[in-house]
Amino acid sequence: MLTRYRTAGWAAFVAISVSVGGLKAADADAQNGSDDDRRHVVLQGQSNFRDIGGYKTLEGRSVKWGEIFRSGHLSRLSDDDVRRLGELNVKTVISFLTEKEIQAGGPDRLPQNVREVHRPIDSDTGLAVKILKARQTADFSKVPPSLNSDIHRLLSRDARDEYSALLRDLADGDNRPLVFHCSHGVHRTGTAAAIVLSALGVPWETVRQDYLLSNDYRRQEVERRLEQFRKQAAQNQGVTPDKVDMTNFEAFYRLKGEYIDASFDEAIKQYGSVQIYIRKGLGVDDKLLNQLKNELLE
Repeated sequence: MLTRYRTAGWAAFVAISVSVGGLKAADADAQNGSDDDRRHVVLQGQSNFRDIGGYKTLEGRSVKWGEIFRSGHLSRLSDDDVRRLGELNVKTVISFLTEKEIQAGGPDRLPQNVREVHRPIDSDTGLAVKILKARQTADFSKVPPSLNSDIHRLLSRDARDEYSALLRDLADGDNRPLVFHCSHGVHRTGTAAAIVLSALGVPWETVRQDYLLSNDYRRQEVERRLEQFRKQAAQNQGVTPDKVDMTNFEAFYRLKGEYIDASFDEAIKQYGSVQIYIRKGLGVDDKLLNQLKNELLE
Protein backbone atom coordinates (compact mmCIF):
# COMPACT_ATOMS: atom_id res chain seq x y z
CA MET A 1 0.00 0.00 0.00
CA LEU A 2 1.61 3.23 -1.16
CA THR A 3 -0.01 5.67 1.22
CA ARG A 4 3.00 7.97 1.21
CA TYR A 5 2.22 9.07 -2.36
CA ARG A 6 -0.14 11.87 -1.37
CA THR A 7 0.80 14.41 -4.02
CA ALA A 8 -1.66 15.56 -6.65
CA GLY A 9 -2.26 13.03 -9.37
CA TRP A 10 -1.52 10.02 -7.18
CA ALA A 11 -4.81 9.65 -5.30
CA ALA A 12 -6.05 7.22 -7.91
CA PHE A 13 -2.80 5.27 -7.77
CA VAL A 14 -3.23 4.91 -4.02
CA ALA A 15 -6.85 3.85 -4.39
CA ILE A 16 -5.91 1.13 -6.83
CA SER A 17 -3.09 -0.02 -4.56
CA VAL A 18 -5.47 -0.28 -1.59
CA SER A 19 -8.04 -2.26 -3.54
CA VAL A 20 -5.50 -4.63 -5.03
CA GLY A 21 -3.91 -5.13 -1.63
CA GLY A 22 -7.17 -6.59 -0.39
CA LEU A 23 -7.30 -9.27 -3.08
CA LYS A 24 -5.65 -12.62 -3.11
CA ALA A 25 -2.31 -12.52 -4.94
CA ALA A 26 -3.54 -14.75 -7.75
CA ASP A 27 -6.62 -12.57 -8.29
CA ALA A 28 -4.48 -9.43 -8.32
CA ASP A 29 -2.11 -10.97 -10.86
CA ALA A 30 -5.04 -11.93 -13.07
CA GLN A 31 -6.45 -8.41 -12.87
CA ASN A 32 -3.24 -6.60 -13.75
CA GLY A 33 -2.09 -9.09 -16.37
CA SER A 34 1.25 -10.03 -14.81
CA ASP A 35 0.41 -13.75 -15.09
CA ASP A 36 -0.48 -13.63 -18.79
CA ASP A 37 1.19 -16.43 -20.77
CA ARG A 38 2.20 -13.93 -23.45
CA ARG A 39 4.37 -11.95 -21.05
CA HIS A 40 7.45 -14.15 -20.75
CA VAL A 41 9.32 -14.73 -24.01
CA VAL A 42 11.28 -17.92 -23.39
CA LEU A 43 14.83 -17.70 -24.73
CA GLN A 44 17.71 -20.09 -24.18
CA GLY A 45 20.24 -17.32 -23.63
CA GLN A 46 18.25 -14.79 -21.59
CA SER A 47 15.78 -15.69 -18.86
CA ASN A 48 14.40 -12.20 -18.25
CA PHE A 49 13.10 -11.22 -21.70
CA ARG A 50 9.48 -10.13 -21.52
CA ASP A 51 6.67 -8.15 -23.07
CA ILE A 52 5.26 -5.31 -20.96
CA GLY A 53 1.99 -5.26 -22.86
CA GLY A 54 -1.41 -6.17 -21.46
CA TYR A 55 -1.32 -4.00 -18.35
CA LYS A 56 -4.47 -2.00 -17.62
CA THR A 57 -4.28 1.75 -17.14
CA LEU A 58 -6.29 3.92 -14.77
CA GLU A 59 -8.35 5.07 -17.76
CA GLY A 60 -9.41 1.50 -18.54
CA ARG A 61 -7.19 1.04 -21.59
CA SER A 62 -4.46 -1.58 -22.03
CA VAL A 63 -0.82 -1.45 -23.10
CA LYS A 64 -0.50 -3.07 -26.53
CA TRP A 65 1.19 -6.45 -26.76
CA GLY A 66 4.21 -6.95 -29.00
CA GLU A 67 5.41 -3.34 -28.95
CA ILE A 68 7.66 -2.95 -25.87
CA PHE A 69 10.03 -5.57 -24.50
CA ARG A 70 12.42 -5.45 -21.54
CA SER A 71 15.38 -7.74 -21.08
CA GLY A 72 18.82 -8.48 -19.74
CA HIS A 73 22.01 -8.62 -21.83
CA LEU A 74 21.45 -10.25 -25.23
CA SER A 75 25.02 -11.42 -25.80
CA ARG A 76 24.34 -15.10 -25.08
CA LEU A 77 21.38 -15.64 -27.36
CA SER A 78 21.36 -18.89 -29.31
CA ASP A 79 20.68 -19.00 -33.04
CA ASP A 80 17.10 -20.01 -32.23
CA ASP A 81 16.81 -17.02 -29.89
CA VAL A 82 17.97 -14.66 -32.62
CA ARG A 83 15.37 -16.15 -34.94
CA ARG A 84 12.73 -15.64 -32.24
CA LEU A 85 13.59 -11.94 -32.06
CA GLY A 86 13.16 -11.86 -35.81
CA GLU A 87 9.72 -13.45 -35.44
CA LEU A 88 8.83 -10.73 -32.94
CA ASN A 89 9.78 -8.22 -35.66
CA VAL A 90 12.08 -6.32 -33.29
CA LYS A 91 13.26 -3.14 -34.99
CA THR A 92 15.23 -1.36 -32.27
CA VAL A 93 17.32 -2.48 -29.30
CA ILE A 94 18.38 0.11 -26.73
CA SER A 95 21.24 -0.93 -24.48
CA PHE A 96 21.92 0.79 -21.16
CA LEU A 97 25.23 -1.07 -20.79
CA THR A 98 28.54 0.73 -20.40
CA GLU A 99 31.46 0.05 -22.72
CA LYS A 100 33.21 -1.93 -19.98
CA GLU A 101 30.16 -4.12 -19.52
CA ILE A 102 29.98 -4.81 -23.24
CA GLN A 103 33.68 -5.67 -23.31
CA ALA A 104 33.20 -8.05 -20.38
CA GLY A 105 30.00 -9.71 -21.56
CA GLY A 106 30.21 -9.36 -25.31
CA PRO A 107 28.03 -7.55 -27.86
CA ASP A 108 24.35 -8.29 -28.33
CA ARG A 109 23.44 -11.05 -30.79
CA LEU A 110 20.64 -9.66 -32.91
CA PRO A 111 18.85 -10.31 -36.20
CA GLN A 112 20.09 -8.43 -39.23
CA ASN A 113 18.68 -4.96 -39.81
CA VAL A 114 17.89 -4.37 -36.13
CA ARG A 115 18.93 -0.87 -35.10
CA GLU A 116 21.03 -0.99 -31.93
CA VAL A 117 21.32 2.17 -29.84
CA HIS A 118 23.79 2.50 -26.97
CA ARG A 119 22.67 4.76 -24.16
CA PRO A 120 24.99 3.81 -21.29
CA ILE A 121 23.65 4.46 -17.83
CA ASP A 122 26.09 4.50 -14.96
CA SER A 123 26.74 6.51 -11.85
CA ASP A 124 29.86 8.41 -10.88
CA THR A 125 29.52 7.25 -7.28
CA GLY A 126 31.58 4.08 -7.63
CA LEU A 127 28.60 1.77 -7.09
CA ALA A 128 29.21 -0.03 -10.37
CA VAL A 129 32.84 -0.63 -9.43
CA LYS A 130 31.82 -2.01 -6.04
CA ILE A 131 29.35 -4.40 -7.61
CA LEU A 132 31.77 -5.61 -10.28
CA LYS A 133 34.49 -6.20 -7.69
CA ALA A 134 32.05 -8.00 -5.38
CA ARG A 135 31.01 -10.34 -8.18
CA GLN A 136 34.59 -11.06 -9.15
CA THR A 137 35.77 -11.77 -5.60
CA ALA A 138 32.54 -13.18 -4.12
CA ASP A 139 32.94 -10.62 -1.34
CA PHE A 140 29.78 -8.59 -0.78
CA SER A 141 30.83 -7.46 2.69
CA LYS A 142 31.36 -3.90 1.44
CA VAL A 143 28.11 -3.86 -0.51
CA PRO A 144 25.35 -2.87 1.95
CA PRO A 145 21.87 -4.41 1.73
CA SER A 146 20.54 -0.92 0.99
CA LEU A 147 22.51 -0.79 -2.27
CA ASN A 148 19.51 -1.64 -4.46
CA SER A 149 17.58 1.31 -3.07
CA ASP A 150 20.63 3.54 -3.48
CA ILE A 151 21.01 2.48 -7.11
CA HIS A 152 17.39 3.21 -7.94
CA ARG A 153 17.53 6.62 -6.29
CA LEU A 154 20.54 7.47 -8.41
CA LEU A 155 18.96 6.14 -11.58
CA SER A 156 15.91 8.33 -11.23
CA ARG A 157 18.17 11.35 -10.71
CA ASP A 158 21.16 10.75 -12.98
CA ALA A 159 19.73 8.97 -16.02
CA ARG A 160 17.04 11.43 -17.03
CA ASP A 161 18.41 12.07 -20.52
CA GLU A 162 18.47 8.36 -21.34
CA TYR A 163 14.98 7.72 -20.01
CA SER A 164 13.64 10.78 -21.81
CA ALA A 165 15.16 9.53 -25.07
CA LEU A 166 13.57 6.12 -24.50
CA LEU A 167 10.10 7.65 -24.26
CA ARG A 168 10.70 9.62 -27.45
CA ASP A 169 11.87 6.49 -29.25
CA LEU A 170 8.77 4.59 -28.13
CA ALA A 171 6.49 7.35 -29.40
CA ASP A 172 7.82 6.81 -32.94
CA GLY A 173 6.20 3.79 -34.55
CA ASP A 174 9.17 3.33 -36.89
CA ASN A 175 11.26 2.25 -33.88
CA ARG A 176 8.91 -0.46 -32.68
CA PRO A 177 8.76 -3.21 -31.64
CA LEU A 178 11.51 -2.02 -29.32
CA VAL A 179 13.63 -3.81 -26.70
CA PHE A 180 15.50 -2.03 -23.91
CA HIS A 181 17.93 -3.81 -21.65
CA CYS A 182 20.82 -3.65 -19.17
CA SER A 183 22.94 -6.49 -17.78
CA HIS A 184 20.28 -8.56 -16.00
CA GLY A 185 17.14 -6.63 -16.88
CA VAL A 186 16.69 -5.59 -13.26
CA HIS A 187 17.97 -2.20 -12.02
CA ARG A 188 18.34 0.14 -14.98
CA THR A 189 15.78 -1.74 -17.05
CA GLY A 190 13.40 -2.00 -14.10
CA THR A 191 13.51 1.74 -13.55
CA ALA A 192 13.01 2.37 -17.28
CA ALA A 193 10.01 0.03 -17.43
CA ALA A 194 8.49 1.71 -14.38
CA ILE A 195 8.84 5.12 -16.04
CA VAL A 196 7.33 3.89 -19.31
CA LEU A 197 4.37 2.23 -17.61
CA SER A 198 3.81 5.24 -15.34
CA ALA A 199 3.84 7.57 -18.34
CA LEU A 200 1.14 5.40 -19.91
CA GLY A 201 -1.00 5.61 -16.78
CA VAL A 202 -0.52 2.10 -15.37
CA PRO A 203 -1.25 1.96 -11.60
CA TRP A 204 1.75 1.87 -9.29
CA GLU A 205 0.90 -1.51 -7.76
CA THR A 206 0.97 -3.03 -11.26
CA VAL A 207 4.25 -1.28 -12.05
CA ARG A 208 5.69 -2.74 -8.86
CA GLN A 209 4.51 -6.24 -9.70
CA ASP A 210 6.07 -6.04 -13.16
CA TYR A 211 9.35 -5.06 -11.51
CA LEU A 212 9.18 -8.02 -9.12
CA LEU A 213 8.56 -10.52 -11.95
CA SER A 214 12.33 -10.57 -12.41
CA ASN A 215 12.46 -12.66 -9.23
CA ASP A 216 10.29 -15.30 -10.91
CA TYR A 217 12.01 -15.39 -14.27
CA ARG A 218 15.54 -15.26 -12.86
CA ARG A 219 14.96 -17.65 -9.95
CA GLN A 220 17.07 -20.54 -11.28
CA GLU A 221 19.82 -18.21 -12.47
CA VAL A 222 19.93 -16.42 -9.12
CA GLU A 223 20.01 -19.68 -7.16
CA ARG A 224 22.91 -20.85 -9.30
CA ARG A 225 24.80 -17.60 -8.83
CA LEU A 226 24.25 -17.57 -5.09
CA GLU A 227 25.53 -21.12 -4.79
CA GLN A 228 28.63 -20.19 -6.80
CA PHE A 229 29.21 -17.15 -4.59
CA ARG A 230 28.72 -19.23 -1.45
CA LYS A 231 31.35 -21.76 -2.52
CA GLN A 232 33.82 -19.11 -3.68
CA ALA A 233 33.33 -17.01 -0.54
CA ALA A 234 33.82 -20.10 1.64
CA GLN A 235 37.08 -20.85 -0.14
CA ASN A 236 38.25 -17.24 0.18
CA GLN A 237 37.38 -17.12 3.88
CA GLY A 238 38.68 -20.60 4.70
CA VAL A 239 35.35 -21.78 6.10
CA THR A 240 32.69 -24.29 5.11
CA PRO A 241 29.91 -23.03 2.79
CA ASP A 242 27.29 -23.18 5.56
CA LYS A 243 29.29 -20.60 7.54
CA VAL A 244 29.15 -17.93 4.83
CA ASP A 245 26.88 -14.98 5.60
CA MET A 246 24.76 -14.59 2.46
CA THR A 247 22.72 -11.61 3.68
CA ASN A 248 24.27 -9.03 1.37
CA PHE A 249 24.44 -11.46 -1.56
CA GLU A 250 20.74 -12.23 -1.31
CA ALA A 251 19.78 -8.60 -0.75
CA PHE A 252 21.43 -7.69 -4.03
CA TYR A 253 20.11 -10.56 -6.17
CA ARG A 254 16.57 -10.90 -4.78
CA LEU A 255 14.41 -7.89 -5.48
CA LYS A 256 11.99 -6.19 -3.11
CA GLY A 257 9.31 -3.68 -3.94
CA GLU A 258 11.01 -1.11 -1.74
CA TYR A 259 13.91 -0.98 -4.20
CA ILE A 260 11.83 0.38 -7.07
CA ASP A 261 9.89 2.52 -4.58
CA ALA A 262 13.21 4.27 -3.91
CA SER A 263 13.35 5.54 -7.50
CA PHE A 264 10.00 7.16 -7.22
CA ASP A 265 10.57 8.39 -3.70
CA GLU A 266 13.51 10.29 -5.19
CA ALA A 267 11.39 11.60 -8.06
CA ILE A 268 8.65 12.72 -5.68
CA LYS A 269 11.21 14.30 -3.35
CA GLN A 270 12.60 16.40 -6.19
CA TYR A 271 9.48 17.16 -8.22
CA GLY A 272 6.42 16.57 -6.05
CA SER A 273 4.95 13.68 -8.04
CA VAL A 274 5.97 11.12 -10.63
CA GLN A 275 3.87 12.79 -13.31
CA ILE A 276 5.66 16.10 -12.71
CA TYR A 277 8.98 14.22 -12.80
CA ILE A 278 8.07 12.81 -16.21
CA ARG A 279 7.05 16.22 -17.51
CA LYS A 280 9.73 18.43 -15.99
CA GLY A 281 12.53 16.02 -15.11
CA LEU A 282 12.35 14.14 -18.40
CA GLY A 283 11.10 17.05 -20.50
CA VAL A 284 8.06 15.17 -21.76
CA ASP A 285 5.23 17.53 -22.68
CA ASP A 286 1.53 16.75 -22.99
CA LYS A 287 1.84 16.35 -26.76
CA LEU A 288 4.42 13.58 -26.39
CA LEU A 289 2.49 11.92 -23.56
CA ASN A 290 -0.65 11.87 -25.69
CA GLN A 291 1.33 10.50 -28.62
CA LEU A 292 2.71 7.71 -26.41
CA LYS A 293 -0.76 6.79 -25.25
CA ASN A 294 -2.25 6.93 -28.73
CA GLU A 295 0.53 4.73 -30.10
CA LEU A 296 0.86 2.23 -27.25
CA LEU A 297 -2.59 1.88 -25.68
CA GLU A 298 -5.72 0.24 -26.97
